[in-house]
Amino acid sequence: MIQENIASHLKQKSDHESILIEYRKNNVKKILLITVLAAAMILFSLFAITIGPVDMTLKDAYQVIAHKILPHWVDAPEVHIERTVWLVRVPRLLTGLLVGFSLAVAGAVMQPVLRNPMASPFTLGISSGAGFGAALAIIFGKSIGNGSYYIVANAFCFSLFTSLIILLLSKKKGATPQMMILIGIALSHLFTAGTTVMQYFAESWATAEVVFWMVGSLSKGTWGTLKYIFPVVLLCVPFLIIKSWDLNSIGAGDDAAKSLGINVERTRIVLMVVASLITSTTICFTGTIGFIGLVAPHITRLMTGGDNRFVVPISGLVGALLLSVSDIAAMNIISPVVIPIGVMTSFMGVPLFIYLIVKMRRGLH
Repeated sequence: MIQENIASHLKQKSDHESILIEYRKNNVKKILLITVLAAAMILFSLFAITIGPVDMTLKDAYQVIAHKILPHWVDAPEVHIERTVWLVRVPRLLTGLLVGFSLAVAGAVMQPVLRNPMASPFTLGISSGAGFGAALAIIFGKSIGNGSYYIVANAFCFSLFTSLIILLLSKKKGATPQMMILIGIALSHLFTAGTTVMQYFAESWATAEVVFWMVGSLSKGTWGTLKYIFPVVLLCVPFLIIKSWDLNSIGAGDDAAKSLGINVERTRIVLMVVASLITSTTICFTGTIGFIGLVAPHITRLMTGGDNRFVVPISGLVGALLLSVSDIAAMNIISPVVIPIGVMTSFMGVPLFIYLIVKMRRGLH
């Protein structure tokens, strides 16, 4: 009997050690994946800077960057090449990387918080609110802010206003995931209808400008816009990564999370506020860019599983790559015409999302 107990204890210890070893191996693989994706993003960025309607060599493009970093050591390139690379291509590329990263991280947070695989910054009506605010500024000149960023200010405030309505209404009845999703869908249709009515009565030039804003563009990405986007991303993304432990607990169910001492309602609201802030900050400068926040987290979960400690940062890297690749494709498919980035992400995102749905369904059988 004693020998059997000892054997059972040794077997349990061995199983525990094997599980621990496997867990560590999986974590090492995920860290390696982060490294590979980060390296791929850097290499693609170096390649993307050289692509565009203005012909230049690799040497010309990198000479501009080297001159900006080491002006006393590297000679200045030709003026038109310097302006093209430093004032157009580099800020556009950095804007695409930050926006793709932000939207993917926001989607990766919203899906477990709302326990809905279809949740994204756009499912909740945040983009529709931004579009309504932008249309109000363009068509009627009514804006919360003044100056050159009056459209941006309106889009930002109305997108945050949408998030605030969702949180206040859901808080009144209890911040359940189902309640937040349903309110978001209702607000999305409301703001879309309001935007359509304004376009119906607007001048043709104003309607065209609203449509251009709604389809999204990275052409508005400048060093001036980056100084607003970058600090928000720098503050919010690390916070969401730290809170990914709570995301794992909430994903297991509210009761399980509460048993671990987590205030589920407050945590859900805080995470939604931060994810909404990232989304609002990015889309107010670029317009509506869909599918990145929806597709990138699903791609990541297929590669890594459901541990949100890794899903959140890896989704950001996947989203950054997806949006950057989409932008390069948008500029070169029918060059010199540039396809709106929101249209291109939809063209790429729809078949990719259908493929992911089919693959996940096969995995269930």
